[in-house]
Amino acid sequence: MMSIATMAKVSIMVVNAFTYNGQGGNPAGVVLDADQYSHEQKQEIARLAGFAETAFVSRSEVADRKLEFFTPNKQIAHCGHATVATFSYLAQKGEITKRNATKETIDGNRAIIIEDGKAYMEQIPQFYKKLSDETVLEIMTSLSLTLDDLKPGFRPMLSNTGVSFVVIPLKNNQVLKSIQTNLDQINQISEQLDIIGFYGFTTDPVDQNHDIATRMFAPRYAIAEESATGMAAGTLSAYLFDYMGFKKEQIIIEQGYFMETPSKSEIIVKLNIVDGKLNKIMAGGSANVGTVKTVHLK
Repeated sequence: MMSIATMAKVSIMVVNAFTYNGQGGNPAGVVLDADQYSHEQKQEIARLAGFAETAFVSRSEVADRKLEFFTPNKQIAHCGHATVATFSYLAQKGEITKRNATKETIDGNRAIIIEDGKAYMEQIPQFYKKLSDETVLEIMTSLSLTLDDLKPGFRPMLSNTGVSFVVIPLKNNQVLKSIQTNLDQINQISEQLDIIGFYGFTTDPVDQNHDIATRMFAPRYAIAEESATGMAAGTLSAYLFDYMGFKKEQIIIEQGYFMETPSKSEIIVKLNIVDGKLNKIMAGGSANVGTVKTVHLK
């Protein structure tokens, strides 16, 4: 058996993204100088790290940095909180000193803005998909909810701004709080729809400084529940603009309030509107750089 002494030591910076008043947020792993690791090694590092997502940062010839994101069980194209964590960390280290930066991803470059101590990442509205009555009922059942728990006049829909989520409009924050998940069923539906997961929300936030309260479930990516999800916030903001009349330039979203171990988070989404249509989304927030976690790679 290989001893720990002969294993490669990997240092992972722990950064809490989307903090609220300096607390809470969602921890992401950030691995610098990731050019040296293979795809399989990155996946194993992410598994050992145990965060919802770990960002691997490499050199790029077309952007300021190349970012690759891995959950404990698979790679994911984009990750909001790990992007915010990474660029906040690089800015605090002095490695990124400009306001406008870019990240290279597996499906193209995305803009990054560093402003007032916060990092924002670009998302592009791409498509929606309406769901059948049968699928909507299955979704609600998987959350231990009924159709009566939906916000009157609205229904779940698939929304994509880089990756896909099902956004689920609920009556109030008490319904949001009452969710009891059947993770196997959510996973099965997520596989069928080829989505990241479910993003339940209400226009009845707990904190009146916010516009929306949310919860996110993605067992397909080994995430039972996540305390802050930047990509889901972007897909939701597109839905709010196009289907619920949120014709505003900024939406502030709270998440993590109703987890078994609460971690209050705040996601700020800036909407770029051109000729009355949503053109681009910048989702971001604050981040706290924490400790270093060390894992040993065979």
